[in-house]
Amino acid sequence: MTAESRASIYAGPVKRSVTIAAHETSITLEPLFWQAIEAAARRRNLPLSALIAAIDAQRIAADEPPNLASAIRCWILAEASSGGPITIEPLVGVDNANYSQ
Repeated sequence: MTAESRASIYAGPVKRSVTIAAHETSITLEPLFWQAIEAAARRRNLPLSALIAAIDAQRIAADEPPNLASAIRCWILAEASSGGPITIEPLVGVDNANYSQ
């Protein structure tokens, strides 16, 4: 592993705004996690915000929901550990194509 690739693994968090169900929210993730969630959205042919909204809906349903950034990191790790895509349910009654990033 080169010094440059090590540096990119340990890059500090980046804050981005994402619109979920017409509400803008800020999410802070390390670049490696942004790359992973963007790749997962592309594999599903979903806008990034639609995937994040689906993860958020699952997070909220938990008994003790973590913050959204933590939920995204856990979801990414769970997907990577499973060896394949994790099923994400589309939001009922919502046109996922209308989400923007």
